[in-house]
Amino acid sequence: MGRHVFLRIVDVVSNFDPYFQQRFDAVRRKGLSHLQKCTAAMCMLAYGISADDVDDYVRIGESTAVEALKKFVSNINTLFEGEYLRKPNENDVQRLLQMGEARDFPGMMGSIDCMHWQWKNCPKAWKGMFMSGHKGVATIILEAVASSDLWI
Repeated sequence: MGRHVFLRIVDVVSNFDPYFQQRFDAVRRKGLSHLQKCTAAMCMLAYGISADDVDDYVRIGESTAVEALKKFVSNINTLFEGEYLRKPNENDVQRLLQMGEARDFPGMMGSIDCMHWQWKNCPKAWKGMFMSGHKGVATIILEAVASSDLWI
């Protein structure tokens, strides 16, 4: 992820939720910064590492890392679902169809790509539901449609 994207996400989340703002404790010591909490959450999401492993990298406790992750995901859904985490509306569909037609592909909204993504930390109780037979490991099938301007 580019630095500017990371900092934009951190800025939006910390301005939305006071939990991500740095505070002082009773003896006036600085608490964890918004960068530490967001970095911990993103590391756990991106790399699938446990909350305990984040401590070595970000210097944040396990329970705080879990709490930060829960709040981070909730805030991301709230803040970005209207623009990024939604199904295309009628205007989006029309724009995509016009782009396809301009490129001599009438009726095409974009290019689809599918892949099996290995779920390394899949809970044992769920392994049977996510065994797709692909290399004999638990996987999730990701599908993405991207337009020529990389709108996914």
